[in-house]
Amino acid sequence: MFLAVAGLMTLSAQYASAQDGTTEVTSEVVEAVETPAEVATEEEAPVNEVPIHQALKTKFIEGGAGFMATVIACLILGLAIAIERIIYLNLASTNTEKLLKNVEKALNEGGVEKAKEVCRNTRGPVASIFYQGLLRMDEGIETVEKTITSYGSVQMGLLESGLSWITLFIAIAPMLGFMGTVIGMIQAFDQIQAAGDISPTLVAGGMKVALITTVGGLIAAIILQVFYNYLISKVDSIVVSMEDASISLVDMLVKFQNK
Repeated sequence: MFLAVAGLMTLSAQYASAQDGTTEVTSEVVEAVETPAEVATEEEAPVNEVPIHQALKTKFIEGGAGFMATVIACLILGLAIAIERIIYLNLASTNTEKLLKNVEKALNEGGVEKAKEVCRNTRGPVASIFYQGLLRMDEGIETVEKTITSYGSVQMGLLESGLSWITLFIAIAPMLGFMGTVIGMIQAFDQIQAAGDISPTLVAGGMKVALITTVGGLIAAIILQVFYNYLISKVDSIVVSMEDASISLVDMLVKFQNK
C-alpha cells in the first residue's frame, strides 16, 4: 500500500514538471513569434516628411529675406514679361499662305482697294506690312519695296520689345546670388575673428547663407533663360515668314501692274 501511494506521488510530480516545461516552451515560442511582429511594426512606422512648400519657405528665410526677395522679384518680373510676349507673339502669328491667297483673290476681283480691306481685317504684322505696301501702290513698285522694308523693321522692333528686360533679369539674378555669397563669407570670417578660433559651427551659418542665395539666383536665371530662348526662336520664325511673304507680295503686285 505504501509503495502504491509513493508511486502515485512520483507520477504526479513528473506530470506537473512536464506541464511547467511545456508552459515555458510555449511562452518562449510566443515571445519569439511576437518579437519579429513588433520589430516589423516599428520598422513600418511612417516617417514624417516636410512638405515642399514648407521646405522652400525655410530655405528662403535661411538665405536672408533681403537678397532672396530681390531674386524672387527678378524671377516674377521676368516671367510676367515673358508671358506677355508669348501671348503677343502667338497673336502675331498668322497663316501667310492663306493671307497671300486672299490678297491675290481680292486683287483679281476688286483691285487694290479690296486687297487693302482684306489686310485691314487680318491681324498680325504681316497683314500690316501688306497694307502699308498697298497704300503706296500708286507710287510704283520701288516705293512699295522701300515701304515694306521700312515698315518691316518697325514690326520687328515691336516683336522684340521687352526682351531686353528679360536679359537684364537673367544677368541680375545670379549677380545678386553671388553678392549674397560674398556677404555670407564676410559674416563667417567676422564670426571667426570675434571667436578667435576656427570651428565648423561658426562657419556653417555664413556658408549656408552664401550657398542658398547662389542657388536661388542661378535657378531664377536658368528659368528666365529658357523662356528667353523660346521667345527669340518665335520672333525669328515670324520675321522669316514676314520677309518671305513680303517678297511674294511684291511679285504679286508686279504681275497685277503688268496686266
